Amino acid sequence: MRTTDSFRDLQNQVTSLESAQTANALHIAQQMDAERTKVAEIQADHRALYHELASSKEAELDKRRQLVDSTEQLEKLRLKHEKEISEFEMQLQKRASEIRQLSENLRVAKEDLHREKASVTSLKSMVSNQSAAQINLNAQMNALQTERDALQAQLDTVSSTASQQDLDHQSALRRIAFLEQEAREAEMVRRKLHNMVQELKGNIRVFCRVRPVLPNELASEDPAKALVANIAFPDKRDHKEIVLTSSSSSAMGQERKEVYAFSFDRVFEPESTQGNVFEEISLLAQSCVDGYNVCIFAYGQTGSGKSFTMEGGSTEVTVGMIPRAVDEVFRAADTLKNKGWAYNMEGQFLEIYNETINDLLGKGEFDKKKHEIKHEKTATSASTRVTDVNVMPLRTPREVSALLRLANSRRTVAATLMNERSSRSHSVFTLRISGCNEHTGERCEGSLNLVDLAGSERLNSSGAAGHKDRLKETQNINRSLSALGDVIAALSEKGEKGEKHIPYRNSKVGRSSMRTLATFSLIF
Repeated sequence: MRTTDSFRDLQNQVTSLESAQTANALHIAQQMDAERTKVAEIQADHRALYHELASSKEAELDKRRQLVDSTEQLEKLRLKHEKEISEFEMQLQKRASEIRQLSENLRVAKEDLHREKASVTSLKSMVSNQSAAQINLNAQMNALQTERDALQAQLDTVSSTASQQDLDHQSALRRIAFLEQEAREAEMVRRKLHNMVQELKGNIRVFCRVRPVLPNELASEDPAKALVANIAFPDKRDHKEIVLTSSSSSAMGQERKEVYAFSFDRVFEPESTQGNVFEEISLLAQSCVDGYNVCIFAYGQTGSGKSFTMEGGSTEVTVGMIPRAVDEVFRAADTLKNKGWAYNMEGQFLEIYNETINDLLGKGEFDKKKHEIKHEKTATSASTRVTDVNVMPLRTPREVSALLRLANSRRTVAATLMNERSSRSHSVFTLRISGCNEHTGERCEGSLNLVDLAGSERLNSSGAAGHKDRLKETQNINRSLSALGDVIAALSEKGEKGEKHIPYRNSKVGRSSMRTLATFSLIF
């Protein structure tokens, strides 16, 4: 509106200027006409005077004087009129310049007006769009308000549900704490009952495993010379009996048959697998984790399969008792993790050769250190340690496999007439287990001794009598096995006859396994 008023004022000013210019032009024209009329009258007077001059000389000077005066006046009037015309022309030029300036201002004002009209049109379009957008936003706001109310209702419902769930959660936590406490108590009862069952089965158990007949033992064409024993297994249910039958001829030529019946805690027939054997001793691995000491011996003559039973082969089916027992110990330890138990495991591998202890995990090809057996006893526990041996921390069963491979590469073996690769030393693998329960603070320490004894053999049968080193080895082996037999016999009689001296010190095997022999012992 202000731009339109300005434009109208400019138009009025232009109109006024044009009217004034027209009036000035008319006035000038009237003046010019008047002056022309005056000029014509003067000229008429001049002619009259000129005629009068002819008639009168005296009056000529007066007339001339008058003429000169009139001329001067005329000149003055002309100059005056020229000056006024010049002023009017300058005013006219000024007015024309002002008109041009006003025309330019008018053009600029028209352009501004056009832009303002375009801006007004754009603003009107924008206002229209904003009105539509406002309507849209109002609709969205109403929808959001409705959604907010719905969400508020849901929030109230969820808050109520959350409160109930929080109460349920607190109740569940109390229930979980109660169940965890029951589980810990049940675990203590299980440990007690488990090891009670093991004690009822016998702290010392003797198993018998009969290996299959090898192809070279069937090679003889004469059945009488075949190295196959006549063995029967009459107990098909409990597998606890074995019967050996032999026949001989008397001096009178009569055939005489002799029958020898033996009973064991378990008899494994030739077709029994490593897995079948381990089933009978797997529960002892749980006893180790529970804090008990367990010792498993493999005893028998050279070539009877002791090392195969303890260490086994390279396939999953033929894996021996040592790696299987270690796997079972790790599995049992993992099972007890959710009950708050954490375990640390360490392993050592010793060789007792000619009553001398060698560390199979020591540095170098041969262990030259002198090792002694120390018995440590405190108010709460007792343990047996061998000095200056490498004790390796064990975190996975694979580390145990690597440890076994290293130890086997260093063990003393030799060929005899009874076995081309006979173990000439006792190997003792010890797995120490220490555990702590973070909930109850309870601690336990157990150990698993897996002993592969050197093969017992007769001097004449083995051919060791003619070889000084083999002779000494065989004598030491048989002597230590006999001493170990005395220890086992004394332990088995201890419960029946009360306190009895146990001759642990008669051999290094007995001394090194002193603490574990007194708990659970298993002999193959």
